[in-house]
Amino acid sequence: HYYRCRYHRSLLSLPLLPLTVLSGCAIIVRGQPRGGPPPERQINLSNIRTGALARRAPQSQPDQKDTPDEPYAFQAREFLRKMLIGKEVCFTVEVKTALGREYGMVYLGRDTTGENIAESLVNEGLATVRREGIRGNNPDQARLCDLEDQAKASKKGMWTEGGGTNTVRDLKYIIENPRNFVDSMHQKPVNAVIEHVRDGSVVRALLLPDYYLVTVMLSGVKCPTFKREADGTESPEPFAAEAKFFTESRLLQRDVQIILESCPNQVILGTVLHPNGNITELLLKEGFARCVDWSMAVYTQGAEKLRAGEKSAKERKVRIWKDYVAPTANMDQKDRQFVAKVMQVVNADAVVVKLNSGEYKTIHLSSIRPPRIEGEVHKDKRFRPIYDIPYMFEAREFMRKKIIGKKVNVTVDYIRAATSSSETSTIPAFAERTCATVTIGGINIAEALVSKGFATVIRYRQDDDQRSSHYDELLAAEARAIKNGKGLHSKKEVPIHRVADISGETQKAKQFLPFLQRAGRSEAVVEYVFSGSRLKLYMPKETCLITFLLAGIECPRGSRNMPGGMQVAEPFSDEAMAFTKELVLQREVEVEVESMDKAGNFIGWLHIEGVNLSVALVENALSKVHFTAERSSYYKTLVSGEEASRLRKDKIWANYEEKKVEEVVHVMEEKERTANYRAVYVTEITDTMHFYTQDVETGTQLENLMETMRAEIAAQPPVEGSYAARRGDYCIANFSADGEWYRARVEKVQSPAKVHVFYIDYGNREIVPSTRLAVIPPAFSIRTLAAQATEYTFAYIQVPQDEDARADVVDSLVRDIQNTQCLLNVEHSGVTCPHVTLQFADSKDDVGLSLVKEGMVMVDVRKEKHLQKMVGKWPPWRNSKREMKLNIWRYGDFRDDDADEFGYKLKK
Repeated sequence: HYYRCRYHRSLLSLPLLPLTVLSGCAIIVRGQPRGGPPPERQINLSNIRTGALARRAPQSQPDQKDTPDEPYAFQAREFLRKMLIGKEVCFTVEVKTALGREYGMVYLGRDTTGENIAESLVNEGLATVRREGIRGNNPDQARLCDLEDQAKASKKGMWTEGGGTNTVRDLKYIIENPRNFVDSMHQKPVNAVIEHVRDGSVVRALLLPDYYLVTVMLSGVKCPTFKREADGTESPEPFAAEAKFFTESRLLQRDVQIILESCPNQVILGTVLHPNGNITELLLKEGFARCVDWSMAVYTQGAEKLRAGEKSAKERKVRIWKDYVAPTANMDQKDRQFVAKVMQVVNADAVVVKLNSGEYKTIHLSSIRPPRIEGEVHKDKRFRPIYDIPYMFEAREFMRKKIIGKKVNVTVDYIRAATSSSETSTIPAFAERTCATVTIGGINIAEALVSKGFATVIRYRQDDDQRSSHYDELLAAEARAIKNGKGLHSKKEVPIHRVADISGETQKAKQFLPFLQRAGRSEAVVEYVFSGSRLKLYMPKETCLITFLLAGIECPRGSRNMPGGMQVAEPFSDEAMAFTKELVLQREVEVEVESMDKAGNFIGWLHIEGVNLSVALVENALSKVHFTAERSSYYKTLVSGEEASRLRKDKIWANYEEKKVEEVVHVMEEKERTANYRAVYVTEITDTMHFYTQDVETGTQLENLMETMRAEIAAQPPVEGSYAARRGDYCIANFSADGEWYRARVEKVQSPAKVHVFYIDYGNREIVPSTRLAVIPPAFSIRTLAAQATEYTFAYIQVPQDEDARADVVDSLVRDIQNTQCLLNVEHSGVTCPHVTLQFADSKDDVGLSLVKEGMVMVDVRKEKHLQKMVGKWPPWRNSKREMKLNIWRYGDFRDDDADEFGYKLKK
């Protein structure tokens, strides 16, 4: 019989007839493979005997002991293995027993002229001749006897002195601590021989040189297996036999190297490396195996290679993938991969993007799960997931800062079908979801979220192919986050966000209003857009949510439920809301709060990257200018933008027709000036004639707070240099004039040696080094007692434009009212602070009127009738200055006199 067993150069090239060497005198040959694994045939060598190999005692018979190797038994087996495996052989059958056992001679090559295997064994002293069956007329048997005599004379193999006890292996069947054993290998290649193939992905290997016999499961893959039925028979899964043959024909009894990679649950995972290829990757490429998530993480050769091999098999639909259909097979290429602009971060795992076509689409990040509270159903209306679920806010903020308003690359991985809930099902209802991998600048957003500990990776069934195309990177990122204890995996206390929602809370809004007015421009994040001019803002410094209305404009109203029924939306209301959303939703903005309405909504101006949203809406013909904008510094810009839109007849001005002037009649409600003077203490006067006051009523509270705070600081002095100043932070500062500690707010950090601070209880400013700053104790924050210094300016008088004249006025005010108690009445609001009148506490004389009488300032005539009545009581400023020629009038009225004469008098 002739068997061809050539071992080709590539491991992928199938050896036609591989051999298995059972012992020094028994081999297994295989026939030609035709449509599947070929039949096997065992041949025992005639006329010779070799030592018996070690055998393990049956586990069912604990009284039995393991049988060790006979001397030179393993060496004989190894001699044959290295000679025959992968070679062409032929054999002749001489005897066949009643039990079907065949005895014969085996030759290397295609015919009997090749090397006789039995003779080679006897010649090396690795086998003895069965002389009891020798017939004198058989030349082959006679030659065996001659070769044995020569080996004895040369003392080869078993004929050497000593009996060969040193050739018996110390075979180790059991490893007491497999995990420590694997760790001791340090993932370095170990020489081995594959002794048995259980199925395509599980082998039995003999580790050299220490003779450990271990079962190794290939890391990252799983082949079809043979299931054992109740009656003891085995039923193979589809392609199980083919996969086993594929591995056997390439690895069985081959010299290989094995990398032992992990040992979960006493199962040793590893990778078998052959000089001609990696069997793990070949199994995947040929469709004999699928990737396994739980063990792929330990695969040291690169999980991406395994995914690439599986992908190749899926695309070619070979073997186990013959019926495979890709999740995105029915999608066009332009729908599978595209570039879009992120308009909104819906949650920690979903975004709304704007396609090039202008269409909006919700994209869910593949294979990740956002932070959540397991097993809890919250029916409390006050429950806010974004703030109340641990790490949900951090996850949303990470995504918002990373991608909001930017273009990203979207690769659709799969479409998750819609699910419907039922009374018996616990699965909630979800609409159809487009799940994709979103990247920006080469960074996978889902992977970044997971690595920060802001999301977890979804575990799938092994046959579930709807997952991220970068699933292995997600698993690796999660493993790093767990190891480093980040985010959801941290053992520290979860962050708590105590955010006060004062939307519609009139009383709370009134308390916040003065603070927001004094703050000037405040940082905010647009959380929600109700309409073109109505938004919900998150104020990070104040940790509150407010409803904000854009000042100075009248925006089209959308549809809404009213007591009388549904109110129909005004034209272009949807366009205005879409415009506002695209420009500011979830962006960081600056707001100027001017006032509030009776419902507790704040009114003011919103700026984003230098753009005034009110002006932008007007310029884009999506809003009209409201008459309340007249007193604003933005009034001219608003009117100019409205005029341009009106001339274009764009959008809301499309049907506009110019009306006659006489038809426009503004009816203004007559008001009366309110005089409600209260006692204040003037603490600071600025160079611009603004001044800061403290309410006398709260003076005692401030004194007690200062006394307690300084006592606590004296008992536990702050560590110098431990505080890192940041713009907008509240802190305590050591005032240079008296060395005492005061509450302050950081206005600017020029350098560690130059930090600009504002003393919130007194109104003065100072530049101090950061070493004189410290964290404000929580018991003395503005929540305990609001900032006591309130900014005001004088009503009814004009601030001199000339610096010298203005300096004279400030000097006079410092002498007359600074650090004194006065009476204050708010006359009207202003852009930056309220306009007030101030009276001396003793004489009740008006401070501003005194400045007018002294000729130091001019009267500011107001248009409002109720304010004109107040100014009408003051003496005519022209008569006063002409008669007395005081201060700014000492050169006359430059508005009446000739400019040249005024210049001459100034020089003189």
